[in-house]
Amino acid sequence: MTVITRFAPSPTGRLHMGHAFSAICAHDHARARGGRFLLRIEDIDGTRSRPEHVATIVDDLRWLGLAWDGEVVFQSARLDRYAAALARLRAMGLLYRCYCTRAEIAGALSAPHGAVPVYPGTCRGAPTRDAPHCWRLDIAAAVARAGDLSWTDHGRVVANAALAQGDVVLARKDAPASYHLAVTVDDAAQGVTDVVRGRDLFTATHVHRVLQALLELPVPRWWHHDLLTGADGERLAKRHGAPTLAAMRAAGEDGLAVAARLRAGVGEALPFDDGRPSFAS
Repeated sequence: MTVITRFAPSPTGRLHMGHAFSAICAHDHARARGGRFLLRIEDIDGTRSRPEHVATIVDDLRWLGLAWDGEVVFQSARLDRYAAALARLRAMGLLYRCYCTRAEIAGALSAPHGAVPVYPGTCRGAPTRDAPHCWRLDIAAAVARAGDLSWTDHGRVVANAALAQGDVVLARKDAPASYHLAVTVDDAAQGVTDVVRGRDLFTATHVHRVLQALLELPVPRWWHHDLLTGADGERLAKRHGAPTLAAMRAAGEDGLAVAARLRAGVGEALPFDDGRPSFAS
């Protein structure tokens, strides 16, 4: 089986070193195994996605020396696939309309410090009305229907979506599909065999595994890598002042040298247990 990975950024801002690290992990994982590396632009958020950011993403990846296979895929051109998946889940009776505003949800939620708050199911079973709404997955009903599940991520992981995310949104009020639904449908449609991404998305995999079972989609392997952190130990992000790759390019830095520095830390961040070298030199 040909190994296929992907890098799927959202064009809502410019890439930084954390993005570069994740792209390199996915790219080199495929190349070391004679596989294919895909580029997908997750531009489903029409209110925040910008064409200029797409162009910058392409330039950044080329600056790093990364090449992808085939045409770039845009989520905005695949809305019919998400609509079909939503219709199928609705037909199963697994979705419900949620009319809550963000303020109402925030007011109803409480969680220990550092924990991810779980939606309390306010609208589950509520009467249907003519008002803006999103579609939520009744996770308890979905898990009951899907049965016992697991996935491979440096070993076997037992799926536990009920604890991980609660009744997640699958279609927002202002977008035809959420990240959870779109990424699950797209990975299957593109034949992705190995999902290489940061550990910040590990808990989301519980939900993705349930959606794959419900929609009868193939199950990839996952390789969640450690995240780059700043001097304060926090995840490297724009809000922490992380320099963008575009700014580094403009300053005349050598992209290949930057990529080489990032690759030096890949072995510890993403160990492999299949007996083969983790990455090509």
